Amino acid sequence: MMFTPAEVANNVIGIGKAKAGNKAYKLFLLGILAGMFIALAAAGANTAMSTIANPSVAKLVSALIFPAGLTMVLLAGSELFTGNNLIIVSVLTGDVKVSAMLKNWCIVYLGNFVGSMFIALLTNLSGQTGLFGGALLETTMKVATAKASLDFGKAILLGIGCNFLVCIAVWISFAAKSVGGKLAGLYLPTMLFVLCGFEHSVANMYYVPAGIIAGADATWGAFFLNNLIPVTIGNIIGGTVLVGVMYWAIYLADAKKK
Repeated sequence: MMFTPAEVANNVIGIGKAKAGNKAYKLFLLGILAGMFIALAAAGANTAMSTIANPSVAKLVSALIFPAGLTMVLLAGSELFTGNNLIIVSVLTGDVKVSAMLKNWCIVYLGNFVGSMFIALLTNLSGQTGLFGGALLETTMKVATAKASLDFGKAILLGIGCNFLVCIAVWISFAAKSVGGKLAGLYLPTMLFVLCGFEHSVANMYYVPAGIIAGADATWGAFFLNNLIPVTIGNIIGGTVLVGVMYWAIYLADAKKK
């Protein structure tokens, strides 16, 4: 059994209201947890691909591992900035104010960054990035350098593709009524965004800092200007416009008029 797409759209309104109405300190703490979950998935993806010579196979393996992050976010309970872009549905129905949505995004985004940075420090200081005779360290630095060298415009587009798929994964998970159904629903879209090389702002809060800390040929300025800022912009467009606004227009706009 599962909810229909129209039922999911109506359920998302209530979910958005709950998220926008949550206390700031809880949002921040839940944001830290989500940042840690996504960062651990990113660390796992790097670890899995670090000893695979064929780049296509390495990418596939990392894509198969990464959905563990969104699984923890949705099932353990936490707040992820990219998924929270769907609060736009509640804004469009008039149930949440724009200011409340932006407050949620800012607090959660900061929490995600703190959680991701914690895991970036943990993997480096614990020696985890030194696995496989330095192969993982090399992968960690290589990934960070590539991400910090993106063209601004392309980074926006890659961010759009990513959060379209992430929010679709979240949307599908809301349709399921069982844990198994939620896992099955979120897995493939999440895997697909990694396989395609799209850019996720929260994942990059781990990927690039972990590489910089490890000694990658990248700077914090390049991280923010070439990656985090444009990718975040793209993520917002992909999640709010291509998923939230689209499904609002399909299932909720006419009902609101009545």
